[in-house]
Amino acid sequence: MSDIEFSNVTKTYPDGTTAVHDLNLRIESGSFTVFVGPSGCGKTTSMRMINRMVTPTKGAITVAGQDISKGDPVKLRLNIGYVIQNAGLLPHRTVVDNVATVPVLQGQSRRAARQTALEVLDRVGLDRGLAARYPAQLSGGQQQRVGVARALAADPPILLMDEPFSAVDPVVRAELQNEMQRLQAELRKTIVFVTHDIDEAIKLGDRLAVFGPGGHLQQFDPPQRVLSQPATDFVAGFVGRDRGYRELSFRPAEAVPVHELPLITAEQVAGIRLDKGEWRLVVDGSKHPVGWIDTTGVEGVRAGHRLADSIAAGGSLFPPGGDLRQALDAAISSPSEIGVAVDDSGAVIGGVLAREVLQQLSLQRTAEDERRNRAFFEDADR
Repeated sequence: MSDIEFSNVTKTYPDGTTAVHDLNLRIESGSFTVFVGPSGCGKTTSMRMINRMVTPTKGAITVAGQDISKGDPVKLRLNIGYVIQNAGLLPHRTVVDNVATVPVLQGQSRRAARQTALEVLDRVGLDRGLAARYPAQLSGGQQQRVGVARALAADPPILLMDEPFSAVDPVVRAELQNEMQRLQAELRKTIVFVTHDIDEAIKLGDRLAVFGPGGHLQQFDPPQRVLSQPATDFVAGFVGRDRGYRELSFRPAEAVPVHELPLITAEQVAGIRLDKGEWRLVVDGSKHPVGWIDTTGVEGVRAGHRLADSIAAGGSLFPPGGDLRQALDAAISSPSEIGVAVDDSGAVIGGVLAREVLQQLSLQRTAEDERRNRAFFEDADR
């Protein structure tokens, strides 16, 4: 077990600034907990108190039931993985030796530690061909993967991550987030992840600890509850006005109808006839979507314009097993107002309509209300 518990923890600095105020919080073993909030709200300070990089002014923190202030801080840190922004790699060491750092400190031979490091590189999706390179020879995304690998090399039960993906571009950031979800599903570590990005928090966290000004914990709940029932005005404001849209990501979309779509290939474009306002989806030979085309686009192709200049981008795609947010986004981002549903290979299987996504939302909410009412009357009868 590697649960973490804060009991009446406060951190006040010598200048009188209180970074964390009377924090009471229990993080369950094997969970992915995200500390989220604006800059200066105490989220990073709270996380850094877990490995004693910051010492509480008062209160107690326990890990697996043991008060961390009673033991050796070095031993504590060797059993807690730590990932920071910009990876924090040692520039004069190769990738494999960066990853092997903690196993060596724990007493493994350098040969054994390097073998462990290579295996961990495999786990985080890095080619072993990078093992002999130095950090400066890697991309930002690769450096962050090495940072995660280094934190995992000694197989610690707890992993602390301090805004690890904030310095990379959005595409790489999404890839790293997906990689963390895959790793957590495989490893079930106790992860505490700090971010100021509410979308990242919602995507990754089993539970969100929302911190506010003065280091006050505002809410500690699963992300769906934070979105649907913000505990304070601060949480409601921080989550944002579109929290209802974000909440759709927790609702299944398997009951949303998928309709047959009229598909055409690039070779067929010049020969079709479309009514005003009618759209067709252009696909390649593997039925992968290329884009939408209407009457104006067809006329442009007939006039000799390139197909690429005559089609409209297709918006986002609705993937297999997708949620209501993905289904609705696919529909409203499409020029035809029809969301494109695809299979695992990316081939088109049909289309979804925004109104039917919203109908499914209404049906789910009605079912939830009926369950709550039934539970209320059952409790009253007892």
